[in-house]
Amino acid sequence: MMDIKPLTHNAAVMDFLLTRRSRPVRSLKSPVPTREELAPILTAAARTPDHKMLVPWQFIVLERPALQRLTPLVEKHGNTAGIEQKKIDNITGFFGNANLVVAVVCAYKECNDFPRIEQDLAAGAACLAMLNAAQASGWGANWLTGFTAFHPGFLEEGLGITGDDYVAGFIHIGSEGAIPQDRKRPNLDSITQWVTE
Repeated sequence: MMDIKPLTHNAAVMDFLLTRRSRPVRSLKSPVPTREELAPILTAAARTPDHKMLVPWQFIVLERPALQRLTPLVEKHGNTAGIEQKKIDNITGFFGNANLVVAVVCAYKECNDFPRIEQDLAAGAACLAMLNAAQASGWGANWLTGFTAFHPGFLEEGLGITGDDYVAGFIHIGSEGAIPQDRKRPNLDSITQWVTE
């Protein structure tokens, strides 16, 4: 059991959060985290805020052989669903060229106290926590979805996911092959409203 530390100003964490930038998925390469190196990243992701402690997420760690198995399923289910070929090719490349991907599954739990959207949001928060934890650990990482995150046929055949569950994010993790320039960020004044009374 971890001890809860008192809150203090942590300039290093704030600097990381204010400057973090996802790494392009096509630039990620080997080596990738070992199971031991991935464990604290998964642990950090599992510390996501979670109403009622439902834990509405699961992690499926996809290593290279599993990703190679999934690659032809992208084409198969993409064609069946009438997905544009360019999108199929992109996602095929994302799986086929990857070395390590963690699928964060939104795994619904029955709960009458909270709407399902709260579980969706918690699973999304787990994705961001994993992305940040991977990068804070010195790895490049990227959060992707695409039709394979939601397509019932792909999910069931490829990942054994059934029912209303889906993939909130495919978190690609590896060694960074390129450090991108920062991109344009939202204007804070245009997205912030101060309510004083």
